[in-house]
Amino acid sequence: QLQLVESGGGLVQPGGSLRLSCAASGRTFSTYAMGWFRQAPGKEREFVAAIDRRFTYYSDSVKGRFTISRDNAKNTVYLQMNSLTPGDTAVYSCAVALSFYLSHNDRPNEYDYWGQGTQVTVSS
Repeated sequence: QLQLVESGGGLVQPGGSLRLSCAASGRTFSTYAMGWFRQAPGKEREFVAAIDRRFTYYSDSVKGRFTISRDNAKNTVYLQMNSLTPGDTAVYSCAVALSFYLSHNDRPNEYDYWGQGTQVTVSS
């Protein structure tokens, strides 16, 4: 059983930065694809970013502001978020797909395990 735990969320002012972490345990995840999604109140879950063996993927809304990366030695994937706006306010969740490559990186059903999420609030 693989478990994912997110951390790094919090309250930040517009224009600020946060770095989210997603630590995996219970199974070696270094070869698997990983993704970040977010969900704001009253809205559907939205794809944010993903990484597999070949590429990194970003939604248009975060491209150029967010960066996904991973440290396989630490079984951790990161989401560096810069130039945050109130529109980025949401619960951010990481997910792992038990595959090396993503076919549909923006679809939640591509992923097999999910973390509980961490709240990110962008407000002055």
